[in-house]
Amino acid sequence: QVQLAESGGGLVQAGGSLKLSCVASGSIFSIGAMAWYRQAPGPQRELVADINVGGVRKYADSVKGRFSISRNSAENTIYLQMNSLKPEDTAVYYCRANRLRTEYWGQGTQVTVSS
Repeated sequence: QVQLAESGGGLVQAGGSLKLSCVASGSIFSIGAMAWYRQAPGPQRELVADINVGGVRKYADSVKGRFSISRNSAENTIYLQMNSLKPEDTAVYYCRANRLRTEYWGQGTQVTVSS
C-alpha cells in the first residue's frame, strides 16, 4: 500500500501563487508516474499535470505556462508550483501515484482563488 499526503492548499487572491506538496509513504519502491488532479464542484476530476520516473512532464492546456510539477524521488515527494492563479483554478487538488498497475490517491487539499 501507498499513502499520499497533500499539503499547501489555501486561500489566495487572483494573480497569487501557491505551492502544493505530496509525500508518499508505505510501499514506495516501484512507484512510477505521479500526478496532480483537481476537482471543482461536480463529478469530473481533471488531470492538471503528471511526471514520470524519468522526469517527463505533461500539463493540461489550462495551466501551461503557469503551473510547474516537480519530483524529489529521494524524498518521495512531488510538488505543484502554481503561479498567476485564477478563480477558475479553485478546486480540491489531489495527488495520484501509480505503483505496479495500481493507482493510489491522496485525500486532497483545497485551493481557493478569490477574484
